[in-house]
Amino acid sequence: MIEAYRDFWNNILNFSGTANRPQYWWPIIINYILGGLIIALLQTTLGHPLNDIYSWQDLSVNSIVQVVAIIVWLGTLSLRIRRLHDSDHSGWWVLIDIIPILGTIWFFILMILPSRPNRWEM
Repeated sequence: MIEAYRDFWNNILNFSGTANRPQYWWPIIINYILGGLIIALLQTTLGHPLNDIYSWQDLSVNSIVQVVAIIVWLGTLSLRIRRLHDSDHSGWWVLIDIIPILGTIWFFILMILPSRPNRWEM
């Protein structure tokens, strides 16, 4: 679990290669839990939602949260593409998630497929 999360951060800009199921699912689960806890802690500390900006401090906290969110989104995008490579699919399949309901279901199915020998393995 810890190794998979470390690999997530070490390969944040690696859009080639592969990521097996544990290397995909552990960082996804950990990021959701950590994100929820950090946002709840910040909102409790500030006393209001993060999007409500009443002072310069609120603006700086909101800006830091946005930068962290972009970094985690980029890492998750590269992880999704590596997971698709591991099941022998092109990284462009990540765009199927744009289709409202069916695309999300199909993308989830692609993420739970077993690993297959493929052209992206090093």
